Amino acid sequence: MPRKQTESPVAATQDLPASFESAMAELQQLVEQMESGSLALEASVAAYQRGAVLIRYCSGQLEQTEQQVRVLENGLLRPLTISPREDLE
Repeated sequence: MPRKQTESPVAATQDLPASFESAMAELQQLVEQMESGSLALEASVAAYQRGAVLIRYCSGQLEQTEQQVRVLENGLLRPLTISPREDLE
């Protein structure tokens, strides 16, 4: 009987989430599955690999946010100021 082809665990780890929030939700789900002890060895390894990808993704997102905050704190970007138009008064 031919084996059913499934996506390889390595290929599954390459797909990046749409957002930081979705990455964190997926990571939480993986942790719960792994902690439950219900995964087979191969599935556990794949979950671990996927978790490592998600952690790197989240770390990168946090690093970008920290850099943006530093830029704002250093005054390199000024907040948009809108002065009232005289004709509206």
